[in-house]
Amino acid sequence: MDERKYIDEAVSAFRALLEEQIKRQDKMAAAAGSREENGADGAVKKEQVTIGIASGDGIGPVIMAEAVKVLKTLLKDELASGKAELKEIEGLTIENRMAKGEAVPAEVLSEIKKCDVLLKGPTTTPKGGTLESANVTLRRELDLYANVRPVQVPGEGIDWMFFRENTEGEYVLGSRGIEIPGRLSMDFKVTTDAGTRRIARAAFDYAKAAGKTKVAIVTKANIMKKTDGSFSRICHEVAADYPGIEADDWYIDIMTANLVNPAVRRDFQVFLMPNLYGDILTDEAAEIQGGVGTAGSANIGDRYAMFEAIHGSAPRMVEEGLAEYANPASILKACEMMLRHVGFSDKADRLAEALAICLEEEKKVVVTGTSDGAKAAEFGDYVASKLK
Repeated sequence: MDERKYIDEAVSAFRALLEEQIKRQDKMAAAAGSREENGADGAVKKEQVTIGIASGDGIGPVIMAEAVKVLKTLLKDELASGKAELKEIEGLTIENRMAKGEAVPAEVLSEIKKCDVLLKGPTTTPKGGTLESANVTLRRELDLYANVRPVQVPGEGIDWMFFRENTEGEYVLGSRGIEIPGRLSMDFKVTTDAGTRRIARAAFDYAKAAGKTKVAIVTKANIMKKTDGSFSRICHEVAADYPGIEADDWYIDIMTANLVNPAVRRDFQVFLMPNLYGDILTDEAAEIQGGVGTAGSANIGDRYAMFEAIHGSAPRMVEEGLAEYANPASILKACEMMLRHVGFSDKADRLAEALAICLEEEKKVVVTGTSDGAKAAEFGDYVASKLK
């Protein structure tokens, strides 16, 4: 094996990656100045709002059908008057993406960009190969840098809000690592100053507006000294602008333990973390809430926003013939977040109240993900009935 050839190719490739990421950092820094001047907060403030609907793969079309059902009930008048539009986005399927060789085909991305917000079902990412995750691509192309996930367990006093950096870390270059066959493989992790400052600012802005007093900064800075070390340092620099809000450092390993420790977990309020840790920790938190099928997620940038369930496309459920028993609660909670984002707070409140009745109080229709439980359509009808 000619190792020198592989090393020379790797050095050349890494130089190109560095130059690319420096340009990205500079672009973000310039945008930050514009954002501060304009006072943008990412929320949509328009007379007419276009909501893109992309069902995705696997159980996606099943749960999305219930989301559309509920939205049509809630937004009946707005849809009739033209104040709101539900626009179906076709082509964001594994079959089309594989055929085109693109994580998000260009024509699909173009249609998404015509919308103000996107409600997206789970999409499948093939194992191996080079086809990137559709989510990673969308977050990058739409610059959706803030992944925001609420988790609540009222009976235990848990009211958590997670702010996960959405465009950097291990994900931004995850499909562009280096391999010397039979010897070693290397992937890259990226932390930029501008990327960290904007997610930190989003978390502390939320904490201030919501009356929160604690932000937990979650990293592994004792090991990843350059990337996580920079993330922690920058977050504390931002925290200095928010007197009255306590910023504490936590390592990801102990934080995963803290979340399952009833003696301490209710003390946490807002979490701020890099991409990979946020991906892992929010799934754990969702399980505490009742499962990943109960949690919604927002991906927010300065121009676009995407809302989705936090779980995947569940190919095993499809293979076992159980797709119709998938739980739509997650995508419905994403709908609640989306409605707030586009200025329909009263509609969001109605949906939140209906979900609380259906999931926590009455529990007359229970989805278990098996044939012993209710079907997605039955739960969607149940929620819709509480909105009329």
